[in-house]
Amino acid sequence: MAADANIMEVPKRWDLPFSLDLVNEAERRHLSEAELDELLSKPPFCDMDAERFPRSLPLREVLRNDTRIRTYRDGDVVVRAGDYGNSAFLIIEGGCRAILDGLDRSVFNQSGQQRKSVWNSVKGIFTAPRLPEVRDASRYPQRDHANLQVGGTGALLVQDVPNLLSLVDDPYGTTTNTVMPTGTLFGELSALGRVQRAVSVVAADATESRLLEIRWQGLRELMRYDPALRDHVNALFRENGLQAALRNSPLLMRANLTQEQWDQITQDAEFETFGSYDWFGTYKELRQHQVDPLSQEPVIVEEDQYANGLILIRAGFARLSRRHGKGESTFGYLGKGDVFGLAELMHNAGSHKQVSLQATLRAAGYADLVRIPTRTFEEILYPALVDDWQSGALPRKVLGEQLDRRTYERRSEKRSESSLIASDRRRRVNNAGPDMMEFLVENRFINGTATMMIDLDRCTRCDDCVSACASGHDNNPRFIRHGQVHNHFMVANACMHCEDPVCMLGCPTGAIHRREGDGEVVINDITCIGCGTCANSCPYDNIRMVNVRDQAAGGAIMVDPARGRPIAKATKCDLCADHHGGPACERACPHDALKRVHMDELEDLSKWLNR
Repeated sequence: MAADANIMEVPKRWDLPFSLDLVNEAERRHLSEAELDELLSKPPFCDMDAERFPRSLPLREVLRNDTRIRTYRDGDVVVRAGDYGNSAFLIIEGGCRAILDGLDRSVFNQSGQQRKSVWNSVKGIFTAPRLPEVRDASRYPQRDHANLQVGGTGALLVQDVPNLLSLVDDPYGTTTNTVMPTGTLFGELSALGRVQRAVSVVAADATESRLLEIRWQGLRELMRYDPALRDHVNALFRENGLQAALRNSPLLMRANLTQEQWDQITQDAEFETFGSYDWFGTYKELRQHQVDPLSQEPVIVEEDQYANGLILIRAGFARLSRRHGKGESTFGYLGKGDVFGLAELMHNAGSHKQVSLQATLRAAGYADLVRIPTRTFEEILYPALVDDWQSGALPRKVLGEQLDRRTYERRSEKRSESSLIASDRRRRVNNAGPDMMEFLVENRFINGTATMMIDLDRCTRCDDCVSACASGHDNNPRFIRHGQVHNHFMVANACMHCEDPVCMLGCPTGAIHRREGDGEVVINDITCIGCGTCANSCPYDNIRMVNVRDQAAGGAIMVDPARGRPIAKATKCDLCADHHGGPACERACPHDALKRVHMDELEDLSKWLNR
């Protein structure tokens, strides 16, 4: 073996059990055989047919390696609304209470990531390794070959809790539901939905509550081999997912509805899904074969059709387009929380002259939506919104990035052809016009919450952004200053920290995950096994596989003795999550040419593009 290579086995999925991946050292331990026996004696595990699980992945080993038992005192926070988490929970003993509103963030005692001190940040510039991708190999778990284990951090996002029906007021002035009893499983829907937690959950037992925490990889395996659990989750997905989408809608929250009106809307609303949940695979194929994306995007509603209901986007994205000549022109897109059809429905409810939809809506990849029928809208929502609508008080964020009221009124009055031509000319000189929208939607850049955009007219190619990135990551830059270009704007090859991070879906250990709190998509280097699944899944080619070196061995490349190949790890932009001041690339640009853009904030993007 070469002198500059260090022998080290490739990490396996079962190197580090979930029960050992805890910040609190007192809780960090293996599940005992007695605890595993206890779990297998309780629902839903006692009802599962262990013979359905393959010999390579037995039920007992899934529980051993993909679950951990947590103990909470009365009032301790289990999950917090708005955060990104790693797991679902099953109540073994005691109970929990879901808090829908009013809990201050300061009571959660959340253990955020450790940020580097200013001194360590400065020191790192001078002490960074000379060779690339050097690691401290002592951090990696040493495998016990007699008893292989599984581990990693997951990407399960809790957004739903059953039993949100009997609402009561608690002494703290928060709105809560009744206590969820022993045997309740919560959080499983968000494992599938890749969304934030919608409610906060606290332990609610006079003594202690014991919860089984299940990371999403384990839940995925349990659902794969147990039809009953799979059917249960699918049923809850429709039932509670619908309710969560309505409760989280800014428009409906603004309407100040009574409980009776909420119940009526929930009863009448319909939950629909368009497109494919694993849209990224199809998208990559389309890009390789240069297929017209519109032909592959399912039509949700079409221009000039009757407005048969208000559409709320629950998850995913949708393209907005209008007919233009023999084709269509994209002028915007909708994301989670946005609505479609509001302008037409408000006009039709208050006028005898009915108009049809003024745009076509397509699923850009996939879109989960809730449709409130026109009759329900006219009976309940129109009276609650008409004053704000007529006064123009509805904020643009509530309206969504669809036709604004002035555009809608001009269209309903059938503008002259010359007026339309003049309007089109104005849009062509707008850097945030239809051509830019087409570029962002077709390349699915709308998915980004921190998309790196570079104004090439301002950029002098000084590479200060790359140097700053390297300085903050041991001389290893985490992005490449090139990418797709439209006009004089480039979307660089840097992780966009997507709203829908499909890179996490196939990771067998959960090494790539959302960080608690701010939700940055990061990689746990210790539990990354170098399989490359995340890099292959990323639709934007923003994850790279690198060969790692052993710090203790003078920078020798780590080599797997079984295969004789270098050990690889996945790397990408982590948004400088452990640094002060935010992304170094953006702060380092001397010409204000680089900006990290949240694609849900189209108004801010438009201002930056049109500076």
